[in-house]
Amino acid sequence: MMDGELHVGRLRWWHLSAVAQLEREIFGPEAWSEGLLWAELAAGHDYRAVFDADRVVGYAGMALTGHEAWINNIAVDPARRRSGIAVMLMDDLIARAHLTGAKAVFLEVAVDNAPAQRLYDRYGFYGIGVRKNYYRLTGTDAAVMRMDL
Repeated sequence: MMDGELHVGRLRWWHLSAVAQLEREIFGPEAWSEGLLWAELAAGHDYRAVFDADRVVGYAGMALTGHEAWINNIAVDPARRRSGIAVMLMDDLIARAHLTGAKAVFLEVAVDNAPAQRLYDRYGFYGIGVRKNYYRLTGTDAAVMRMDL
């Protein structure tokens, strides 16, 4: 049940505790720490969140480097999946990448994460390679994907 209207906004330092909790719940041993999330914000990477009232229910981050954008992470509260939150985040990230002049967007996704891969396929991402044992703690490979803008 929704507490309020969903909206996308900028992720701020005071949201990082909630985001780190979601990271642990979603990604387990591969979760990013609150310290790493702080470092991402401090580096100037573009992090966005979907809020339900003032509660973070999804978040995503992107690094912009010249004509390339790299989606660093995208995650949705497991209790809120399949409710359009990932689409809101992807639409926002891709629009931001386009506005900054990026010509392509890249990401890595676990090869066993079929739901995420289906989402990326819908946006026109295509596989360009595999990084073996990318997720070190689980030994899972990552598919590297690209979308041309």
